[in-house]
Amino acid sequence: MKTFGRDSQEQKSDSPEKVKRSAISSLKQRNYRLYFIGQIISNAGTWMQMVAQSWLVLELSKSGSILGIVSAVQFLPMLFLGPLAGVYTDRYNKRKLLILTQSLFGVVALALGILDLSGVIQLWMIFASAALMGVINTIDMPTRQAFVIELVGREDLQNAVSLNTVVMNGARVVGPSIAGGIIYAFGVGPNFILNAISYIAVIVVLLRLDMTKLRPATRVVAKRGQLREGFNYVRSNGDLAIPLLMMVIVGTLAYEFQISIPLLATNTFHKGAGSYAILTASLGFGAVIGGFLSAKYAKVSQRLLNVAAGIFGVMMLGMAIAPSYAIELVVTAATGAISILFLSTANTLLQITAREEMRGRVMALYGVAFLGSTPIGAPLIGFISQHFGGRVGILVGGIATLIAAAFGLYRASRDKTNELAEV
Repeated sequence: MKTFGRDSQEQKSDSPEKVKRSAISSLKQRNYRLYFIGQIISNAGTWMQMVAQSWLVLELSKSGSILGIVSAVQFLPMLFLGPLAGVYTDRYNKRKLLILTQSLFGVVALALGILDLSGVIQLWMIFASAALMGVINTIDMPTRQAFVIELVGREDLQNAVSLNTVVMNGARVVGPSIAGGIIYAFGVGPNFILNAISYIAVIVVLLRLDMTKLRPATRVVAKRGQLREGFNYVRSNGDLAIPLLMMVIVGTLAYEFQISIPLLATNTFHKGAGSYAILTASLGFGAVIGGFLSAKYAKVSQRLLNVAAGIFGVMMLGMAIAPSYAIELVVTAATGAISILFLSTANTLLQITAREEMRGRVMALYGVAFLGSTPIGAPLIGFISQHFGGRVGILVGGIATLIAAAFGLYRASRDKTNELAEV
């Protein structure tokens, strides 16, 4: 039976430690600077489309349940196809794969915009586009994650991953605001068109990268059994298996704020849509701050991941028991900050630990743990929050995160004991 052990002596000596550095060190590299700009534009467009799609579904169906099903449809492909997509990420040039996925994303967004503006859009078309987006994302996400280290190298990886989370969470605030204004003034359709245009910016950036400065991973020659090989590699390597198992627990039950926060605002604090928006913005604001703070660490460790998970769990417990809305805003911002430290640490730890020819498959499993778990966790947390209150939904996530932290600490102490016994 295979154990959660070290993969090799080389990896043991290469284990990262916490080191402070400039919060924008990776932006000094031209390739990442260009990529960063492209991500700012693309992420804003993506959030504009998400808001427009949700609004359109509600307009056509008048049903919150249908809206939830559309979201599940978009994430289900990652759950079932994610590991297989990682195989193709390891086989092919990541830059070219990203050009392909961004082009396909743009085509789907453009089609939705044209269908809406022409007045022929129907609900089944949105389901179809959500499913297509989900399938494309199964390739795009592990490729995008694994491409970052090719842009910046190992030394600046944590910084780049953290800055990516800053972009994502900044867009989470800016994109919906722009989308709301456009929907009010011009309708839903233009948001899809603008998102399609945003993908052009990413494609242009990818085409303008300095190829001589990239650090491409060794591509894997196609052969049978590579999917199974990826699973076996992770299972036999505790430095990968432990963060992934922690991510499964936290991703399934804690990262369901899109479900628990609305119910916390309305059912617990009896607030309206405006207060809900402020609470959501507080989480996003905290995440941006947390992203900048975690960007100051060049290297990460399992210990840092365990500590981040523990604090994350405690902050969620604080959210669950906050006595007033004002205190809830502060605690939610703190939760957003520490959640990003946990997320970026897990991401970086997996990338620097995985062998380069396995990195795509490992990051695909990360995608399954983080996004692919949504169709499972969202209905569960939704049911708990609906029947027992938003506080209980968040409490469950906090307890789950503390369990993940305890698991990480236990495995780390066990590995250390085994290492001392071998000396």
